[in-house]
Amino acid sequence: MKNNLKILTNGIIGENPTFVLLLGMCPTLGTTSSALNGMAMGLATTFVLICSNMTISSMKNLIPDQVRIPAYIVLIAAFVTVVQMLMEAFIPALYAGLGLFIPLIVVNCIVLGRAEAYAAKNKVIPSMFDGIGIGLGFTLALTLLGACRELLGTGKMFSLTVYPENFGSLIFVLAPGAFIVLGFLIAIINKIKS
Repeated sequence: MKNNLKILTNGIIGENPTFVLLLGMCPTLGTTSSALNGMAMGLATTFVLICSNMTISSMKNLIPDQVRIPAYIVLIAAFVTVVQMLMEAFIPALYAGLGLFIPLIVVNCIVLGRAEAYAAKNKVIPSMFDGIGIGLGFTLALTLLGACRELLGTGKMFSLTVYPENFGSLIFVLAPGAFIVLGFLIAIINKIKS
């Protein structure tokens, strides 16, 4: 149990995919115009990470080496399809807001990287904890980035007004703001870690 807790916290802090490993920048920068969008994208990716890690770990001895990457992509695509269908059915507004980024989870380097680097070499339960840890780290990073951008750009956080919108700066809601805020957050986290 102690080892599983270490695996879990490693994904959140030590190997955070966004702030430490700098992976998955496309959805990180593209979906975080608000805290809600960031959190939804992170949770969708977390679900795919957990399910794909567990499935790949349990099937690692059945998949031949010559076709392991295509097999992993097919398995990941199946879980992404489940997420996509559930979001479209139950939260269509959020699904429309995230748009093309949901199907792009299939080729997210975080998901495929964890399948190759961890799940294919470890047992099912540690692979599940790895998926949870990396997914929570990704979700926290996207939520934090989205919250900062939303607050600086619109004066809101999770659509709740913090200060009047006319004091916000539109650049933070647009693409350049994503780079600016991400750069500052990475710098702050590196300063805290050192």
